[in-house]
Amino acid sequence: MTEPTLADVMAAARTIFGTAIRTPLVPSPHLTKRFGSDFLLKLEIAQPIGAFKLRGAANAVFNLPADAQGVTCCSTGNHGRGVAYAARARGLRAVICMSTMVPQVKVDGIRALGAEVQVRGKNQDDAAAESSRLAAEEGLIEIPPFDDPYVIAGQGTIGLELLQDRPDLAAILVPLSGGGLAAGIALAAKAIKPDIKVIGITMERGAAMYESVRAGVPTVVEEVPSLADSLGGGIGAQNRLSFPLCRELLDDYVLVSEDEIYDAMQTLYFEDRIVAEGGSVVGIAALKSGKLPPIDGPVATIITGRNVDMRVFTDIVSGRRVALGNQHIEGHAYAA
Repeated sequence: MTEPTLADVMAAARTIFGTAIRTPLVPSPHLTKRFGSDFLLKLEIAQPIGAFKLRGAANAVFNLPADAQGVTCCSTGNHGRGVAYAARARGLRAVICMSTMVPQVKVDGIRALGAEVQVRGKNQDDAAAESSRLAAEEGLIEIPPFDDPYVIAGQGTIGLELLQDRPDLAAILVPLSGGGLAAGIALAAKAIKPDIKVIGITMERGAAMYESVRAGVPTVVEEVPSLADSLGGGIGAQNRLSFPLCRELLDDYVLVSEDEIYDAMQTLYFEDRIVAEGGSVVGIAALKSGKLPPIDGPVATIITGRNVDMRVFTDIVSGRRVALGNQHIEGHAYAA
């Protein structure tokens, strides 16, 4: 695999046109006041599948050879949804492999798109092993969730749109998991505007890319329940693209707690009337917790997905206690 370039991102924008939409970039008045400069929300929740993952998945699926019979992937939810949507558009069989950590609402959403779902193991690595088995034994083509040049280029189209809409952006706050989104946005944005800051934001527990960059090599971390479930999972021991790109291009990393994610989900709902997953709001959590490094100028963050378990979301906006595995987050009334 070779690292994608700005030209690949621009090609991806043409490939996915008409499948993934150009999403709105809107200001948050409340967060702008708190930040002291424009704080903008890139609403990837407006995608047909409710998440940015459609961009990379569609670019990968639409670049498959004409004789492809079907596809498979491992996913924490949204990548699988994107692959299922794109495969259906091409008339291909899709088998999505997921672990028991994935919320049922995401499993149901993928099945509704006509894909087969295999639930295997307790973590993303187990799901990845099943996807690789299907590729080897059934002739399906595997679409990696992040470590793939077409996937990274597809996610990078967000960076193009951000700087087309706001060339004056000083920084982009990117939810960070396996690094496909962060790598794609960073390579596109920095090719256009080298001095822009791209900051990866993730949860404190199970931050695989953050720990890997610290260690200098892909590192295994324990996958634990989190409100930011879409940011869970490892980056792969043989990671060849998203890890080196994140290590090279990201300017900083911020880790946020479950309580800070909880508060950010409340803030986005009560102040901007937006329903979003925990993994979507980590940029807001970083701002509200005071953990962001100094930034001089407008900032954008990506609201990456809306496929949240509404029972959990209802508890959060009601200020009730939320149970995550053996961990409990005490509910609290929202205060701006």
